[in-house]
Amino acid sequence: MLKGISPLLSPELLKTLCEMGHGDKIILSDAHFPSHTLGPRVIRMDGLQIPDLLRGIMPLWEMDSYCDKPFAMMEAVPGDTLDMEYVKLCASIVGREPGYIERYAFYEAAKTAYAIVHTGETRKYGNILLQKGVVPVI
Repeated sequence: MLKGISPLLSPELLKTLCEMGHGDKIILSDAHFPSHTLGPRVIRMDGLQIPDLLRGIMPLWEMDSYCDKPFAMMEAVPGDTLDMEYVKLCASIVGREPGYIERYAFYEAAKTAYAIVHTGETRKYGNILLQKGVVPVI
């Protein structure tokens, strides 16, 4: 056990976050997402909800300041709606508003992500893309 690190973050996820470089993307997928079809590296965290996972990751994470959507969510398909309470909750944890990526474009982004974290999130369109930045020199 490490102090100051959420016990929800598995050793595999911590290793993955550490291995990632600036510009690398990670997908936090909902339970419905085709993670194993799209991703070369899938980390299973079936019992966790995405907001809880975000609360553990964000204190360790620097967002990419050189791209326009370092925090993005899957856009609802025409005729469907997003759960705006969920969007607001995730935005409050991340500390910024999300960008939105069309469903199939999100799948394409997932194919190039460093990893996909497959969670137990059951809300529709619960998927999140995070792009890693550079930690400022102190």
